[in-house]
This record gives sequence, C-alpha cells and structure tokens, in this order.
Amino acid sequence: MGTLPMFHPSVLARAQQDAVWDRTTAHNKLRSHLREYVPGFLAAFPARAGIMRPVARAVLAAAPTPAAAAKLTLTQLRGLLKKAGRSRGIDTEATRLRNAFRAQQMRQPPLVEDAMGRQTLALLGQLNAACTAADDLEHAVTQSFNQHPDAGIITSFPGLGPLTGARVLAEIGDDRSRFSDAKGLKAYAGAAPITRASGKTRSVTHRRVKNNRLNDAGYTWAFSALTASPGARAHYDRRKDAGDRHAAAQRNLFGRLLGCLHHCLIIGQHYDETIAFPASTKLPTAA
Repeated sequence: MGTLPMFHPSVLARAQQDAVWDRTTAHNKLRSHLREYVPGFLAAFPARAGIMRPVARAVLAAAPTPAAAAKLTLTQLRGLLKKAGRSRGIDTEATRLRNAFRAQQMRQPPLVEDAMGRQTLALLGQLNAACTAADDLEHAVTQSFNQHPDAGIITSFPGLGPLTGARVLAEIGDDRSRFSDAKGLKAYAGAAPITRASGKTRSVTHRRVKNNRLNDAGYTWAFSALTASPGARAHYDRRKDAGDRHAAAQRNLFGRLLGCLHHCLIIGQHYDETIAFPASTKLPTAA
C-alpha cells in the first residue's frame, strides 16, 4: 500500500488536545479559587466539571460574589439560563439555584469578597477563552478528519469517534511503513508491557517512556470500547478475572485494539467484531 497524503489534521488534533488541557487547568484554578470564598456556588453545581458548563459560567459572570448571587431573582435566573442555552426545566432550575445561593455558608469579609470576585471574573475570562478555543478546534478537527482516506476505517472501531480517531491518527501518522509490525506500534503507544528477567527473578511492568498523547487517546478509546463492543468488554473481564487490575486490563485492551487497527490500516479493511474478538480466544497469562 502506497503512502497516503500527509495528514494535515494532525496539527489541529494536537492543538485541540492542548486546548483541552488548558481548559482543564483554567477550570481547576477557578474551582480552587471559588472554594476559598464562595463554596455555595460549587454546591449549586456539584458535578466534577460543573462550573465548566455554560449555565454555571453565565451565572458566575453575573454574580461573582455570594452577596450578588443571593440577590438574584427568579426572573434574572431564568434569563441567565435561557441565555446559556437551557430550554427545559427552567423554572425548576431557577428555583433550585435561588435556594442554593441564599443558603447559609461560610463568608469572607465584604471587602475581601469584592476583591476575590474581581479575581473570579479574571479567571472566568481565561476559562471562557479556553472553552471557546477547545470547541472551535474540535469542530475544525472533525471536519478535517472526515476528509481523510482512513477516516472510515478508524471510526469503524468501537469507541473511536472523529475526535479521538483524529488524535490517534495524528500520532501514528499515515505512513504505513513507519511501524513494521503491530508490536512496534504498541510499544510506541505504551500498550506493550516490558519484561525484565535476571536469574530466577522476572517482572512485567508497563512502559513509562511512550507517546503520551497517543497513550492518553488510547485510554479514552479503550474506556469507550467497553460499552460499545461486547468483545472488548469480554476481553477486559477475562483480563480482570486472570488477576489484572483495572489499569493493566484496560491497557491490554488498548493494545489489542491498536493491533487490530494496525492490521486494518495496512490491508484497508474495516473493523469486524467477530475477527477482532473471536469467541474461542484464550486468555494468556496475566501480567
């Protein structure tokens, strides 16, 4: 098989992943800051990435201090929810937020709250910019990846959508002669274990030197495949039953999927569940 055209979406895929990491950093900074003086706001949006939601960011921009949040009326909250794009359960959510903001909580002195509120708006601006950049780049990555000749093969795999597929392709490249076999690709991705032996001592450990971007995409891929593919789930369960912990079992599954992808890209074939995970597959000794 000849070399395909250069994968231009690789630049976008890496940029989008960098934007996601920047978004996470900005989110963590803002969350840590809010915990210092307005814990009630975090309680109102308890999800792990709650303040990353458009609704939370819109409300925080309008009321960056506990005093300002407590003064928000139902009408104002409804307007903020609609502005953020919410269309269902607006009245119920507005009532819940009003009650949460007016509940008793630990407070800082008024002047301190005002100063911290200004800092909140600055941190919120950074988070908004990071969210916008990540979303815009995600759209660009998806649009560019879908035009690639291998996009159909890659997205035929369970757990691989356009975004994760673009990240995988960006790291392995589209030169099929780059990796002579699947074993080399697995080692590059950190999915192949390292075996060390000395005398009667033998240890099997995971690789620490690897392509971190590909390894990160592989974690997402394998995790999604657990629900998208019965064969992948059965393979993971067999590894667990044989003694592997979660990380080792998921890493082994990533290696299996990556080997299948290498084979499919070489011969130009789409994913086939019955070939990738035949029912008669026997499990090797657990690492």
